This record gives sequence, C-alpha cells and structure tokens, in this order.
Amino acid sequence: MRKEIAGVCIGILICLVGLAIISVEPALAQAAAEKSPMYTYVAEWTVPRAMWADYEKQQAAGNDAMKKLVADGTLVSYGDFAVLNHQEGAPTHGSWFSASSMANLMKVLEGLRAANTATSPVLAASKHWDYILSSRNYNAHSGTFTNGYLRVATWMGKPGAGDSGGKVLKASMVALLEKLLAEGALHAYTIDQETVHTMDRNAFFVVMVTNGAEGLDKFDAALEEMNKSNPTALAAFGSLIDEHGHTDVLARVSTTTHK
Repeated sequence: MRKEIAGVCIGILICLVGLAIISVEPALAQAAAEKSPMYTYVAEWTVPRAMWADYEKQQAAGNDAMKKLVADGTLVSYGDFAVLNHQEGAPTHGSWFSASSMANLMKVLEGLRAANTATSPVLAASKHWDYILSSRNYNAHSGTFTNGYLRVATWMGKPGAGDSGGKVLKASMVALLEKLLAEGALHAYTIDQETVHTMDRNAFFVVMVTNGAEGLDKFDAALEEMNKSNPTALAAFGSLIDEHGHTDVLARVSTTTHK
C-alpha cells in the first residue's frame, strides 16, 4: 500500500531483547508457523467527492464475480474500502484481492483490466496507485463480512536489524493478532512487504480487518494489556523498526470475502 497507508498505533518501550520474546503460548506459536506465501494486489483511488457514489456503485456491481473467484480457489480473499482519515491528495477508496500464486493474481488483474468498467468515467477522473505485496504471516475467518474496519500501519524496518526466522515478529505482533482473531475481534490480518518494490525496501505493513468498530477498541485494549504483561515482546518489535517512518490509515470495509 502507499506511504500514507497504515493502522497500528503502538507505544513501544525500547529495551534489550531477552529470551522471553520467544516464549509464546503453544497454540499461538503453532498458529504463527511459517506458511506458504500469499500475494495481494492493492488498488487505491483518489475519487472526486462528487463521484464517490458512482465509484462505490461500480465496485458493488463486481462483488458477485469476485466472490466466485474466491469460491473456485482462484483467489484467497478480496475486499473494498473507503478511507476515513482523509489526507490532501491521498487515496479516498481502494480494493484488494489475494491469491496463493502470482499467476492467479495476474489472471484476475488481466480480467479486470479487460472489463468495460476499466475505462469508466469515475475511474478516468480519479488518481490511481497499485501495490503488489506478499506475506507469510496471515490468517482469516472464512465467509463474507460487511461490518469491517481496515487498519493498516506502515513501518520502516531498521537496516541491519536481524530477526532470524521471524521469531521476534511472531512472538509479538503475530501472537497479538492471532489472539484477537481467535477471540473474534478480527475478521483477518496480514503482515506484508512489497514483492514488487515501489517504496523503501525496508517497509512492511501490519494489516487487520476488525469485526465491527468494537474490534478497534479490542485491539487497543489488547495492545495495552500486552504492554503490561509482556513488555519485552513489544520492546523486541520496537528494536526492529525505525519509529520515525510510521504512518497509519483507517478505512471502512464495505465488503470482504475470505476462502
């Protein structure tokens, strides 16, 4: 996602990283084990305010086709969103779709580019960005959800900061997100990096779709509790990032479907 994209507000105490960062509950450790890569295509648009309804109507018209692509296994997930914390010149709307291979990702992209709606007046009048991401840390509940909020945080990794096997990431952020997913506060999460680079190669994105607005509060509460009960894990995460390179975005998800 673009530089303005992001949604995890984290107060981090930077301190020495001890062996305790690797001690997570067995169930969380198993859930956070390395997975096959998942690839995500993100399209963002700055739509003129007078055309917001036109854009959203066009996106809704394609939902059935996208659901079929998830059902037949071509896609793992897809979703549409409208940004809530607007910035001058930044995206107002966007969508994403994810697949287990770049081949399937490109297959869907080419289909969308060939559609008649690809040259519609609302898209022609809107500024546009694309991003191609990959992740090995992700999870989701199956189904279609229309009550989600998208929070995405962009972080800049410190050059040279080591995290062999992703142990620090799994013991901190992945463990937190898995707990919230298990409790029903989240519909889905991913931790992504660009696989086709358009920004800093050290950038990574912590992405979640919450279960309603209540999920936003539950994330903040869980983060605060983790800061009290396991500050070493958050400090370890903090040792990997440049705190000056952080941005956030909050968006309303009109619909998302997961395999």
